[in-house]
Amino acid sequence: MSSFKQHVAVITGGNSGIGLASAKRLIDAGARVAIFGRSEDTVARAAECLGDRAIGIQGDVTVRDDLDRLFGQTHDTFGRVDSVFANAGIAEFRSLDEVDPEHVSRVLDTNLRGTILTVQAALPHLNNPASVIVTTSVVNNKGMAGTGVYAASKAGLRVLVRVWAGELAERGIRVNAISPGPIETPIFSRMGMNPEEIEAMSEAMTGSIPLGRFGQPKEIAAAVEFLAGPGSSLMTGSEIVLDGGLGQV
Repeated sequence: MSSFKQHVAVITGGNSGIGLASAKRLIDAGARVAIFGRSEDTVARAAECLGDRAIGIQGDVTVRDDLDRLFGQTHDTFGRVDSVFANAGIAEFRSLDEVDPEHVSRVLDTNLRGTILTVQAALPHLNNPASVIVTTSVVNNKGMAGTGVYAASKAGLRVLVRVWAGELAERGIRVNAISPGPIETPIFSRMGMNPEEIEAMSEAMTGSIPLGRFGQPKEIAAAVEFLAGPGSSLMTGSEIVLDGGLGQV
């Protein structure tokens, strides 16, 4: 707990799934956390669940003013920012013949542009040393049918992690990625799929995973804690893959 006693983390998409599990993990380790999400009610409920070492701030990662408010309010409340988990994203899958400009804009604006804006807004507030963690995906190096635009957004983030790691090293800011495979989170229900479709997709994907199961948000949260803390002090520009072997075997 001592290594996180003074630590302050900001987590976008922190009101559910991987983001919320990561907030809980960091708070249990002694950190204070600001969570950020689009739904005011969900953010408020999540912050209440996390307790008095957390604050919840509503906003959209595609709106720079919202992000400036996030980091300004976090700094005003806690006095510092030591890590940023740029985790907010959407999963919307379409085959090439179904892709339209609106789909491209939605996915790239949130996943790619939103992450760029998040890290930009964080820079004036980040300590030296500090850690930036970006959520990529197993699809950033697998040609999974129907994931084209989503995979492109995640592959773009993987490249940005490498570039930012070089650009920010002199400031003592490390930049790394976490690449999850299929994880049991609410994101599937937000893809517009009914329970039967989700179950069918889960069964099909599970058969391709060497470990034979979806991951749990708490398993990703453990990697977030590692990358946010001093145990990963020699890591930057890297990606931790947590996919049950889906992209490796």
